[in-house]
Amino acid sequence: MRYHVARVADVWKKSTLVDRPPTMWRYKEMMPLLGDGDPVTLGEGFTPLFHARSLGRTLGLKSLYVKDESLNPTNSFKARGLSAAVTRARALKAHTLSVPSAGNAANALAAYAAQAGIPAKVFMPRDVKRPFILECELYGADVTLVDGLITDAGRLAAEKGEPLGWYDVSTLKEPYRIEGKKTMA
Repeated sequence: MRYHVARVADVWKKSTLVDRPPTMWRYKEMMPLLGDGDPVTLGEGFTPLFHARSLGRTLGLKSLYVKDESLNPTNSFKARGLSAAVTRARALKAHTLSVPSAGNAANALAAYAAQAGIPAKVFMPRDVKRPFILECELYGADVTLVDGLITDAGRLAAEKGEPLGWYDVSTLKEPYRIEGKKTMA
């Protein structure tokens, strides 16, 4: 991705940024995603840093901090990436979203797809923990359980989705999940 920092200089004033909601979308002008619409958001980002003094002492570090991504709407950093990917998918007029996952990415896709009003197809190994399956179903995702590993789930998702034009949000199948994850820095 190419970032055009000079283009945001007029928009990014302290007063402008402070007035925006405390989410990863506060800096939306630097994210190459939106098209014409608003972001698909559930309030992700701006998770706290905690000073890990004891662990820092053990490791010989004076200033060790740990970022608590469990406070995101879907309880993991995957919320950032899927918020960005679903935002871009909606701008591209995607009609169905798909992902192979063993848990957190599936839950995040299900939540953000529901927020965007786009059907989600989730492919998970059959032995995945039941709460992950239930959460996806509660968000309205169509869950397919696959015998085998996550790679088998990915293969089946591609076999079913490619002929039907599903938008695959698997890691590295499209660049926008990574753009959302970059907001952790």
